[in-house]
Amino acid sequence: MSEEMVLGVPRYLLENLGIGQGLHFNIEDYLRQLLDPSNSVFRSRAQVENDPDFKQLIPYVLIKRGNAWLHYIRGQTSGEKRLVNRGSIGIGGHINPVDGNLFEVGPAIYDAALQRELSEEIKMDGVFKTKAVALINDDSTSVGKMHLGIVHLCLLDNLNVTKRENCITNLQFLTANQIAACRNDLESWSQLCFDHLINN
Repeated sequence: MSEEMVLGVPRYLLENLGIGQGLHFNIEDYLRQLLDPSNSVFRSRAQVENDPDFKQLIPYVLIKRGNAWLHYIRGQTSGEKRLVNRGSIGIGGHINPVDGNLFEVGPAIYDAALQRELSEEIKMDGVFKTKAVALINDDSTSVGKMHLGIVHLCLLDNLNVTKRENCITNLQFLTANQIAACRNDLESWSQLCFDHLINN
């Protein structure tokens, strides 16, 4: 099996841009810098998975239908073992060279990765229309130290959503009040998104 390569940026770039702990909403200016080919690079996931000096970029999409939000539990087959059995309101994953190549990065590659990740994990008719709304940086957990989330919002009409991957369990739409009742069981990124984007 070939080695997985993932896109990321050096931690010092976050420090230079003033991206500290929590959510950040000046998204366009940040994305321009993060996806600049002079700043982002593909590296072996095995080499960077425990390297806090390299932040792996992760599209993280919140899906809303009516007054409810997509929620699921990360199952035992999840690629990120540190998040197994945690609730999540975000769909997403790593950006790989299959979305472009090792020497080509930028907004087009990022958008292709976003669509690929969504279509791999869940099934919905049509293209997922999303809008980037925030960055999420959480150095309080072992997972968060190695990753930087790019939070997107996807608004659905009456489209149904089903899972594609076995690692997604108990997929359902929950209201903000229902999510509040299980907030403490959510992974940290979902807690931050719930607190600052949904329940505010």
